[in-house]
Amino acid sequence: MRALLKLSNAIDWLNAFVGRYVIWLILGSTVISGVNAVVRKAFNMSSNAYLEVQWYLFAASFLLAAGYTLLNHDHVRIDVVAGRLSKRTQVWIDVFGFTVFLLPLCFAILWFSIPFFLKGYQSGEMSNNAGGLIRWPVFLMMPLGFGLLMLQGVSELIKRIAYLMGLIEDPTSKKVAKTAEEELAEEIVRLAEAKNKIA
Repeated sequence: MRALLKLSNAIDWLNAFVGRYVIWLILGSTVISGVNAVVRKAFNMSSNAYLEVQWYLFAASFLLAAGYTLLNHDHVRIDVVAGRLSKRTQVWIDVFGFTVFLLPLCFAILWFSIPFFLKGYQSGEMSNNAGGLIRWPVFLMMPLGFGLLMLQGVSELIKRIAYLMGLIEDPTSKKVAKTAEEELAEEIVRLAEAKNKIA
């Protein structure tokens, strides 16, 4: 079980790493959207490529962050009944859900999306829109995203079983951490203080 817990920690690290940087795709999508709107209104010109790259980036951020969201227990849960049950029963429900629903679903999506991506990559499929982009990069996001989600599902399953065996503390307790906004604000303050010391 120790080896499985090490695997779980490695998967957690991977999804935390991906989640930390995927947020920048949202910023990129927002900036492109704003620039596109200004150029369209001010100069009466635009390109479908701008619109498509926006949804490419948004799709990538949504799919690639799914595992990170599961790691942080931020998916929507409606625990009307389960919330009233004992912690062990709740963990058993999670084990059942991961085993019967999440992991088979991720496997099925990988099964169908990998050939779909490979076909698009080999054919060099392009968007039908004038000025549109090549499609395989966005097709790649589906197997990558569901692959990361499946890995995180395995990690969460390992943690639940380890908890039931009494090897670790409750893996479902949400760790209170600083938000990305709080971390950014602290970094800005730290940089400003460092700049003031230099000056």
